[in-house]
Amino acid sequence: MAVSPATMAAIRKSGAIPNAEFLLMAEGIRKEFPGVVALDDVSFRLKRGSVHALMGENGAGKSTLMKILAGIYKPDRGRVQLRGVDIRLDSPLDALENGIAMIHQELNLMAYMTVAENIWIRREPLNRFGLIDHGEMSRRTEELFHRLNIAIDPETPVKELSVANRQMVEIAKAVSYESDVLIMDEPTSALTEREVSHLFQIIRSLRGQGIGIVYITHKMNELFEIADEFSVFRDGKYIGTHSSKDVTRDDIIRMMVGREITQMFPKEDVPLGEIILSVKGLALGSTFRDVSFDVRAGEILGVAGLVGSGRSNVAETLFGVTPATSGTISIDGKEVAIDNPTTAIRHRMAFLTEDRKDTGCLLILDVLENMQIAVLQDKFVSNGFVHETAVAAACEDMCRKLRVKTPSLQERIENLSGGNQQKVLIGRWLLTNPRILILDEPTRGIDVGAKAEIHRLVTEMAKQGVAVIMISSEMPEILGMSDRIMVMHEGRVTGFLTREEATQVKVMELASH
Repeated sequence: MAVSPATMAAIRKSGAIPNAEFLLMAEGIRKEFPGVVALDDVSFRLKRGSVHALMGENGAGKSTLMKILAGIYKPDRGRVQLRGVDIRLDSPLDALENGIAMIHQELNLMAYMTVAENIWIRREPLNRFGLIDHGEMSRRTEELFHRLNIAIDPETPVKELSVANRQMVEIAKAVSYESDVLIMDEPTSALTEREVSHLFQIIRSLRGQGIGIVYITHKMNELFEIADEFSVFRDGKYIGTHSSKDVTRDDIIRMMVGREITQMFPKEDVPLGEIILSVKGLALGSTFRDVSFDVRAGEILGVAGLVGSGRSNVAETLFGVTPATSGTISIDGKEVAIDNPTTAIRHRMAFLTEDRKDTGCLLILDVLENMQIAVLQDKFVSNGFVHETAVAAACEDMCRKLRVKTPSLQERIENLSGGNQQKVLIGRWLLTNPRILILDEPTRGIDVGAKAEIHRLVTEMAKQGVAVIMISSEMPEILGMSDRIMVMHEGRVTGFLTREEATQVKVMELASH
């Protein structure tokens, strides 16, 4: 019989914790959502003082299992053991009080509160008058940050922090609960290499303190660098667990997708046509300046650069999100004024943003509503009426083409995995039949199988004569998919490389120039 969270928390506080072989264990877990079996008889075991990576395609069930272990979902069947004792977790607070903390891919801090207030919320130290002791709270935060080698002022409002520093605050908050199970969901998806290195130092330190860390990632290099062992899920089923020392990258891919992926970057040589897009001297205040380039029909122009180089700002300006302060944009040799996204769409431009949660998906709407939104201006509208049957058929066909895993078009998009959300957003823009396709981090947070599908799709668009601009922080993607690479550093273009001359070293030299 499973003990209550309160009983387990009391056992934990008393120090009378059983010395179990596994810190955390799940067996026979099943979880269903309407029309979908998310987990089917899944097992998982975490050792104390180890980093256990969780691998699998989007929709494989990784995040669902972790949300069960973090008290967010309740399993339909199966059992969870914590420190050798069966336990029932009824809420995220139950999990926290029992030493299980989860850091989500979409960070959940309160932007207008300070760092210290975010960390100690609901547990604020009080003075003798029963009021919050802000000095003590700041002191405790500094002590915690010193332990984790984090250099952030506790009194800084969270809204002023970079994504990397917000990630560090989330980790510190989890550690402040004296958690001995820490679940990290894609923690490096928006971090630079230096920030990733700092994060890994913290993880190794926590592992050395006996904390068990579950690390969800799609990045193979991270698995081999930080993980002691890994488990693979596929289509809601448990496939197996191995030591990271005993396998190769190809072994893991085969386990994840159940097949060989022989060509991750299916770039084909496409005859390039006329110049479709020409940009001259484009600038946006001090954000970027004097950006000039051309893109031809059938060409994939890769845009590389470190975080903060201005790549995404250029993309937003091309699409009219933030109109340029100077410079010109020409399409088919004619100068155009793009002052808002509606104008860009009329010029048959499409833009996949880098942040699918904040600027891409409308999370409370269904798949159909998310996919059709860009074509309801004119393509499927006449005399003010929407041809609903036609637009639904087009969206259904697009979902089939992109292999979107969803029970139906009426499923809320927030219930889909990150990779399937990304495919819906790509489908949204493909329905507009674009001539210029701007992709900002098109495969961020997406599994290896979905990446290969999206790369094939981009190649197909180029073959059809679409001019593609692809921004990516992943060097293999930039090198593998681009005809030419434009490199940026601190708001300016530092050089162009052809596909033949581009190497990782040359790109990085220009990116840090």
